[in-house]
Amino acid sequence: MNIPAGIIPAIRSMKDFETAIESDHSAVILLETRLAQLKSLVTYAKRANKQVFVHVDLIQGLKADEYGMEFLVRAVKPDGVISTRGNIIKLAKKHKLTAIQRMFLLDSMAVDHNLQLIDRFQPDCVELLPGLVPDIITQIYEEASIPVIAGGLIRNEQEVSSALEAGAVAVSTSNAELWKK
Repeated sequence: MNIPAGIIPAIRSMKDFETAIESDHSAVILLETRLAQLKSLVTYAKRANKQVFVHVDLIQGLKADEYGMEFLVRAVKPDGVISTRGNIIKLAKKHKLTAIQRMFLLDSMAVDHNLQLIDRFQPDCVELLPGLVPDIITQIYEEASIPVIAGGLIRNEQEVSSALEAGAVAVSTSNAELWKK
C-alpha cells in the first residue's frame, strides 16, 4: 500500500477543498461531506493526481458496513479509507483499499488497547490523535511496525517537524496554513 508522506490536507469544508487540490501535496483526506458529493469530490481530486482517503465514519449518509464499503469500492473508488472501526479496516483490506485505523491517545490504557487493536485488525497504517505526543508516536511506530500518521491539534511547523522526527510518515491537518509549506 502506498502511504503518503509529509503533510496530508484533511478537508473539513468545501471552501478548503479547492485549496487542498491546488496544493503540492500528493494526497488528501475527505473528513466531513455528504454521500451525494463524495463521488464527484473523489473524481475531481484524482484528476488532480491526488491520492484520496475517505474518513468513512464522518461521511453523512454512508453506513459503515459491508454494503457501504461495497458502494465506496464500486462507485466512489477512493485509494483508501480511515476509520476508528475494526470492521471497516477489515473490509477495506478485503477490498484492497489502503486501511488507516484512526486511534485516540487518551491515556496509557488507551495506548495499550490501541496496540492490541493494531495487532487484531492489521491496518496498513494508523493515524494517532492527538499528534502532539512524539514519545507515543515513536512507541507505536516501534511496537506495531507499521506507518504512523500524526493528526489532531497540530498548529504549526514545529509540531509537524516534531511528529515527523518522532517517526510519523505524515501529518494530517485541517489547518490550511500548513498546506502551503
